[in-house]
Amino acid sequence: MVAVKSPLSDQAQKTAGNALQGSLIDLIDLALLAKQAHWNLTGRNFKVVHEHLDEVVDLARQYQDEVAERAVALGVNPDGRSRTVADRTPIPQLEAGYLADDKVVALVTDVLAQLIGRFRERVAATDEPDPVTQDLLIQVTAALEKQHWMFQAQV
Repeated sequence: MVAVKSPLSDQAQKTAGNALQGSLIDLIDLALLAKQAHWNLTGRNFKVVHEHLDEVVDLARQYQDEVAERAVALGVNPDGRSRTVADRTPIPQLEAGYLADDKVVALVTDVLAQLIGRFRERVAATDEPDPVTQDLLIQVTAALEKQHWMFQAQV
């Protein structure tokens, strides 16, 4: 088995790897939450919110792949297994069954705000040890902030 050697020092690799792993878990669970809400949504604003949730899913799936590939490039194995995500996600879970559009908008707005806070912490943590990882995390944060603004405008 061939391992990827990190271009970073051990400490920088650890810091960047932790930031990327936390980001991966957040993005995988965000995609799952948004798709679950998408399938079970009801209400007067169904179509708009239904389609908007797919934008969030697309964003999360795009960036989870970029985050995982960045980790591998640094010699860190990303762990996106369902058990890992379930055990480590801080994202609150949706109720089972049909979901009212206004409740979904409020929940997604809150979840995005939580993710933005965690991503901003990761941006700060990777400033010195790995500006390349930091740049990726800044891109993700900007995309999350745009979605937060759009959901918040619907509250």
